[in-house]
Amino acid sequence: MSYESDEKKLKAGMEVVEKLNFLSHAGSAISDDFRQHTIETLFGGVWTRPGLEIEERSLITVASLISLNRENELRLHFRGARNLGFSKEKLEEIIFHLAHYAGWPNSVTASNVLDSVWKEMDEEESKT
Repeated sequence: MSYESDEKKLKAGMEVVEKLNFLSHAGSAISDDFRQHTIETLFGGVWTRPGLEIEERSLITVASLISLNRENELRLHFRGARNLGFSKEKLEEIIFHLAHYAGWPNSVTASNVLDSVWKEMDEEESKT
């Protein structure tokens, strides 16, 4: 079965994905149909709605993923947050704040993921 594309949402979604710079680090574990559906529906539909800027959506997503202890997705969204200009210190403050609401173990995991992602991205930037 093939997913039927909505070209307008796909284009809008790709613009969001490019701003977050997800394409080179999204992984390939999901099928092409599921990836296209995600880009159209999530990024082309939800992330492009009026009312919140992309930066606000990014921080909300990061906070949600920390709270849910979703390490794999958090890795990608920390990259996206950095690509949008958020500092490591800002993200560390979110982790610190959430330790009191989402639990210490979730925040410890998020701290480790953030440190790992930041080091990876620093290394990538030094190679260019």
